[in-house]
Amino acid sequence: MRAFIPAKNRIPKPHPQFKVMIKLSYSEIQEHLDRLELDDLPEIKISILRNIVIEPIEPYLKYLAWQAGFRAQIRFGNYDNVIQEAVGGDRELLNSAIDCVLIFLKLDNLSWDLARNFNALTDREIQAETERVQDYLNRVLSGIRSQTAAIILWHGFELPSSPATGIIDSQIDSGQSAVIGRLNVLLKESLRSQANSYFVDLNLCRLRVGDKQFYDPRYWHIGRAPYSREALREISEEAFKFIRSLKGKSKKCLVLDCDNILWGGIIGEDGLSGIKLGKTYPGSAYYEFQQEVLNLYNKGVILALCSKNNEEDVWEVFRKHPHMLLEEKHIAAFQINWNDKAANLRLIAGDLNIGLDSMVYADDSEFEINLIRQFLPEVEVIYLPADRAVENRDILAGCGMFETLSLSEEDKKRGAFYKAETGRKKLRAQATDLTDYLKSLEMVINIGFADEFTIPRIAQLTQRTNQFNLTTRRYSEAEINDFSENDGSDVLYLRLNDRFGDSGIVGACILQYESEKAIIDTFLLSCRVLGRGVEDAFLINVLKLAGKRGCQKAVGIYFATRKNVQVKDFYQKHGFKEWTREQDGEGKTFLYELKRGLEPEPDFFKKITLGIDQNRE
Repeated sequence: MRAFIPAKNRIPKPHPQFKVMIKLSYSEIQEHLDRLELDDLPEIKISILRNIVIEPIEPYLKYLAWQAGFRAQIRFGNYDNVIQEAVGGDRELLNSAIDCVLIFLKLDNLSWDLARNFNALTDREIQAETERVQDYLNRVLSGIRSQTAAIILWHGFELPSSPATGIIDSQIDSGQSAVIGRLNVLLKESLRSQANSYFVDLNLCRLRVGDKQFYDPRYWHIGRAPYSREALREISEEAFKFIRSLKGKSKKCLVLDCDNILWGGIIGEDGLSGIKLGKTYPGSAYYEFQQEVLNLYNKGVILALCSKNNEEDVWEVFRKHPHMLLEEKHIAAFQINWNDKAANLRLIAGDLNIGLDSMVYADDSEFEINLIRQFLPEVEVIYLPADRAVENRDILAGCGMFETLSLSEEDKKRGAFYKAETGRKKLRAQATDLTDYLKSLEMVINIGFADEFTIPRIAQLTQRTNQFNLTTRRYSEAEINDFSENDGSDVLYLRLNDRFGDSGIVGACILQYESEKAIIDTFLLSCRVLGRGVEDAFLINVLKLAGKRGCQKAVGIYFATRKNVQVKDFYQKHGFKEWTREQDGEGKTFLYELKRGLEPEPDFFKKITLGIDQNRE
């Protein structure tokens, strides 16, 4: 994923679409940063602890932060002072206001023997040095976590491109690569034990750049700055895949043009037998691109089509071409006609009930790409020119727009969930009364406590839900697990079924208990089930649980964002009264006296099953 130079040197609002083909140089990025107006953007505070010189990474991080809609404030720890800052404490680098901590510990400076003097070590010495390094890593990690709950992104150790033991290294389990690989495994295990802590694989970055371009030996020897500008760009982009995902900036839907994107040529002119699609060149480029699209579908990305074509011609390819990997069942929504694509994208967003800013559009036409940029700046675009089709698969795979930190069963079924929505919309169009329509859906709600099977999905909902999300607090799986296991809090999920199928886990709530109050820390619902009264039934049963826990009052919190305006009056509509609670800062709080009783549940649900009626053991 690469940065585009904005047309006519105009700096638009934050928009990651400008990073697909044309690379900006280090100086160009710095020049753009100097001209940007960033004061209105929310701030993201990043601290960097390191035992190398890594300061040249700063412009890349700031530029990527801007593209994600943030203004980055970056602080560097002192050179090779990591243990003192982590364990001894540094309030400027590590505090409750920090959003993200990046760790760069190069093995050469941490253990010269393992990195450069490996052949001189005995097995016992290798084991002892490995244990020493592991202990050092754990002390640093624990020290950081004791000072801040920020995201920790720890860049792992690079494997040697010329192992000390030579060609035999890959043949034995005690070689240098195996030992360093085990250090990375131990580091991953330690990071998994801490909430919001992740391993960033520098070896993947190295593979993409190439070993000879990744390092700058001259600056390593002169100033202990090992990485080239190209490496720093790649490392920054890898780190921001995590940051975007955790900050709820990942995209949900990939919308595709058809001609010269899913196949080579124009179906309306070349016909079914004339288009390029198959396992051999030139059709292989499109075959592999479709496989990557399917990979995204199978990890939960919604697929849609937006094509200027005759609809029957497009579906003929889907149904009859022997090398068509995508099938109609994979496509959740489509607009195949001769209307302008900006209008069609709006219709697709409406059909799927998602925001335009959740969508990515791919096209081979520069005209169509610029049209979307001008009229729908919220939509990400990927320009895939037809004369470079062999690169399309790699561009899509590396774009980083659809990253997620967990993969649940819900993700694998998401395409089917949205496909089923088509049937619901047809039924709604035929109904003359909303209540009759809702009854005809035969909806069944199940509300239960989070467990090991549902925690990944609940964490993902907090990271990705923006519209019906009262606080938009983002949590990792580890944090959700901590809430779930804590006696002072409950984590609930809501699953919805209807006559068209299982919608999966579409709602989540976190309750924290404070004296005789139940604080609703998180209350959210997937946008695909809005408008069916599910949120009302969920809140009523959340309040029911609060009463069972012995609470006299429930406190709802609302933090306004650009995307959740529709829920600003949610609590008032359900009888909550505005209430001042100092510790909630800029958010609004609302109080509900449970002694007044609860609203009746909507009567159009076929069944509501309450796992929360049984106390947890």
